[in-house]
Amino acid sequence: MPSDGSRHRRAALTTAGPAPRVLSPGSPPEDGPVLERLADAVTASDAPQVVFALSRHGHRSVVSGGTAPSPPLARENLRYEIGSATKTFTGLLLARLIHSGRLTGGEPAAALLDGERPAGANPVTLAHLITHTSGLPALPAGFFLRGLPAWTTNPYARFPQARVVDAFLRHRPRHRPGTRWRYSNFGVAVLGHALAAATGTPWEDLLTDQILRPLALDGTTLRADDSGLDAPGHGRDGVSPVPAFDAGGFQAAGAVRATPHDLLTFLEAHLDPTGVSPHLAPALRAVRRPVLRRGIGHRHVHTIAWFRHPTDDGPMYFHSGATLGHQAFLGFRADTGTALAAVCTRRFRAHDPFLATAYALLAQG
Repeated sequence: MPSDGSRHRRAALTTAGPAPRVLSPGSPPEDGPVLERLADAVTASDAPQVVFALSRHGHRSVVSGGTAPSPPLARENLRYEIGSATKTFTGLLLARLIHSGRLTGGEPAAALLDGERPAGANPVTLAHLITHTSGLPALPAGFFLRGLPAWTTNPYARFPQARVVDAFLRHRPRHRPGTRWRYSNFGVAVLGHALAAATGTPWEDLLTDQILRPLALDGTTLRADDSGLDAPGHGRDGVSPVPAFDAGGFQAAGAVRATPHDLLTFLEAHLDPTGVSPHLAPALRAVRRPVLRRGIGHRHVHTIAWFRHPTDDGPMYFHSGATLGHQAFLGFRADTGTALAAVCTRRFRAHDPFLATAYALLAQG
């Protein structure tokens, strides 16, 4: 599935602040309601740069805007930090390695990271790490103290791979792995290092070879560079600049940055696995299967990559993410053939409208 969207008829609308919204010339009339909904979402997000990109049955509608002047490069062609939504890429990577026979998901992570360590009676496995049932906290011991000098700029950069792995090997879970759910950036970061150890391939190369290249995600990378393609982030006020995010040793939990069109390509692959590499299709189908139910009445359903909520006509899959200067929402619905990628360049704040707006758009179908 090409990342440049050449197989998709696109509709686009650009807004800037309170300026009137006008449908782009040449857009078919049926695009009007969709573009208006997306334009309303852009305005409600109240961020310097915002893009809402929606695909329905392969037809893409993209609306961009924001409170800041338009950048030199079109907003939809910039790369945005997606934070924890990176975990959907890591989950798909694990599914791919399991389907290929290289892993089972039941491997003890500590044994992979320290070959001399016995597995023990109740080891933390790769499956525990990706489903947030490892018993690990959200962040490792010592993270806050070490990250404090860079707390408003790049605290994760002060906790590199070696420290993440060492903190994991020293940790003693309070609960038996697999018995309780607790969202953990730490756990998925450890998973990335365990996958690298198991395959003998750096996580960045592993993700590129197994996921990014087969899906032709040429506008996706794991770190900012000097190309001018990276959208600059901002603080909660939407004005103060924020340095580009450095994930440090937490790459698998939050390092991905991508263009909105690449994010749509990624989501469209989940809607139509047969349209991509035959080697990746089984993994794409696997990450839609529920593997964990929790909460009263088991209302909260998870796959190994996505949160899954019910709608009147079928489930919606989604994951959000945030860094110090960006927010992102990714989601799709098989029942309506809809995928939504939304990004903005402002840090999350109390009662933030961005994620709620994106979620509501996808829920409406």
